[in-house]
Amino acid sequence: MPLKDWTLLSSEPERFCRLFSLRKDRAVSPRTGRPSDFFVVEASPWVNIIPITSQNEVVLIRQYRHGVRSVTLEIPGGLVEDSDSPEEAARRELREETGYAERVLAPLGAVYPNPAIQNNLCHTFLAQDVYPVGVQQQDEEEDIEVILKPLSEIPRLIRDGEINHALVIAAFCRFYLEHPFKP
Repeated sequence: MPLKDWTLLSSEPERFCRLFSLRKDRAVSPRTGRPSDFFVVEASPWVNIIPITSQNEVVLIRQYRHGVRSVTLEIPGGLVEDSDSPEEAARRELREETGYAERVLAPLGAVYPNPAIQNNLCHTFLAQDVYPVGVQQQDEEEDIEVILKPLSEIPRLIRDGEINHALVIAAFCRFYLEHPFKP
């Protein structure tokens, strides 16, 4: 028997935070007929960007992440603001976090960061032929260092756990599906 969507009985806001809100849903299982409560993190869409220079270097960032209380190695990314399209947000975040701009920006696809509890998408873009255009424009709560790594090193950085952010790894997976890695 194919799976069916659950019937939503109610949906109520629980709490609002600066970056997301929490919603409580009550839904009925089509299999059992019993209701269950679910908590959903409502968040804006996100973007992440794989920026590659004309010399085949990836513009990566080291950034302090308070959730894990550690510095992580990532690609630039951030929130899609209400007034932005994902493409506009990708251009803005690339510029703000790295001080770089792109000559070509192409979508690579989108993933649900955690569909069990979140309702947003993360859109991934490939920024090609990126070049420096100025200084970073970091937010007050950001601490970001820009580093360049050869594209050929990315698989090793992932394999060795130096890149361990799930959405960054998903972005490179999308990239390598379209641009197979040649050691």
